[in-house]
Amino acid sequence: MRHTLKLHGIVVGWSDLERIEPDVGRAWGRFRPGVGYDLVQPIFRLFAEAVPRSDNATRDEAKLERYYKSRDALALELVDASGQRIPTSAIHIADYRAVESGDCELDVLIADVGYWSRRTAPG
Repeated sequence: MRHTLKLHGIVVGWSDLERIEPDVGRAWGRFRPGVGYDLVQPIFRLFAEAVPRSDNATRDEAKLERYYKSRDALALELVDASGQRIPTSAIHIADYRAVESGDCELDVLIADVGYWSRRTAPG
């Protein structure tokens, strides 16, 4: 099921959110950037700088704090395939492409019980 990420009506990108953990309200999957991703990419790259994936790297707490503050101010919106807004408590894009090859990943926390009922309903 396609989920679209928007910033003030501008499509930032989309994901099928292929993996889910309904008991914790978490869904994540490959993120495909859209035309509006350039507007938010610097914020998500800030996270990649603050929390490097290498084992011996240290976290930059000042950058991490800037990331959370900036991300939360974005007011990103997740919508389903029918255009219905899905309430979220956190939206994160893991974008490490500046330092390694690979894809971006969208990770969202969804507390909406109705969403999880629809998502996990049989057939």
